[in-house]
Amino acid sequence: MNLIQFLPAAIVPLAVLAFMIFKVLKEYERGVIFRLGRLVGARGPGLIILIPGIERMERVDLRTVTRDIPSQDVITRDNVSVQVNAVLYFRVADPTRAVVEVEDYLFATSQLAQTTMRSICGQAELDDLLSERDKLNDEIQRILDEQTDPWGIKVVSVELKHIDLPPDMQRAMAREAEAERDRRAKVINAEGEFQAAQKLAEAAKIIAEHPRALQLRYFETLTEMAQENESITVFPLPNEFVSPFFAKTGDDPPESE
Repeated sequence: MNLIQFLPAAIVPLAVLAFMIFKVLKEYERGVIFRLGRLVGARGPGLIILIPGIERMERVDLRTVTRDIPSQDVITRDNVSVQVNAVLYFRVADPTRAVVEVEDYLFATSQLAQTTMRSICGQAELDDLLSERDKLNDEIQRILDEQTDPWGIKVVSVELKHIDLPPDMQRAMAREAEAERDRRAKVINAEGEFQAAQKLAEAAKIIAEHPRALQLRYFETLTEMAQENESITVFPLPNEFVSPFFAKTGDDPPESE
């Protein structure tokens, strides 16, 4: 009877002791174990056992972490002030180093990404910053990956999101783009005129070699005008149009008055 009365009082301490001894880690988690302050190693996933009061565990998430890099004021190499922000993707490759080598790897990696982004973007000109984002992304990712490797961090990717230009620079770029469009339109129009002139010159050369072709074209034009207009249209017929026909018969063409 005394033992039965003692069981409810013993269940609570045993449950607390079991909670301190047994830890369950998920598939994407690792537990970095310290024994009396000394690093033992990483354990998990699954069920692990800790010695209460002697061993301590710190959980580390191995999944890819997404961090937004706030807008940074950047002065480009051609002295244009812009604001640039980006998104950073990284994950823990070595849990023990991520815990031992740096105090807060999330904060440290984010701060390092901000300074690196300012440095790399400041070395580029504005046109390169707008047109060669992939190249800048790769350069920032490479530098971050090298600097965070001692911390056990793998930088997966860096993507520049927005590049905010001053209002006066936006207006200047809009005027430049409009001027470029006007230039292209004029070039296309000039090329069209040049090609049309070439075709007309070729047609004139063919007509000069074959005068009857001009006569046929003249008659086709008269036919088209007659179909389009209901009124009667009178055209004089030049002698050079009929002279080839009279030359066939040997008669002289009629003289125009």
